[in-house]
Parts: sequence; C-alpha cells; structure tokens
Amino acid sequence: MYTIYVLRSEKNGRRYTGQTQDFELRFEQHNSGITKSTRSIAPFRVEYTEVLPTRTEAMKREHFLKSGAGRKWLDQRL
Repeated sequence: MYTIYVLRSEKNGRRYTGQTQDFELRFEQHNSGITKSTRSIAPFRVEYTEVLPTRTEAMKREHFLKSGAGRKWLDQRL
C-alpha cells in the first residue's frame, strides 16, 4: 500500500506533495530535516492523505495533485 500525502509548511505555508510506503517514517524525515528538499521549510502539518494499492496508481495520483487541476481540487476540498 502507498500513501499519497500533502503537507503544509508551518514556516511559510507552502505545500509539499509526495508518496511513500511508510508515511509515519517519511513524515518524521520531513520534519526532522533529513529530507534535503524540504529541510528549509520544515516543520510541517499533514493536510491530506490517501492510500492506494499500487505504486503506479500512487504516482499517477501524485502527478495529478501536483498539477493545476489537482491544486485546485485540493483548494476546494481543504
């Protein structure tokens, strides 16, 4: 199972979208500064999660959520 997640930076309000098999570990990595790409905008809060059965489906959903239509969908939902 793969988790798609959207995090919101508590520092500057930016969103970060990703996917992983171990959400708890990945969230900890983002908040602790281990993840280089998000180190400068940590800490984060969880804004949205979704569980999908395969990596292919998770990658497609992540791609959608990062698109303009996906960001708009998130704005309307959250």
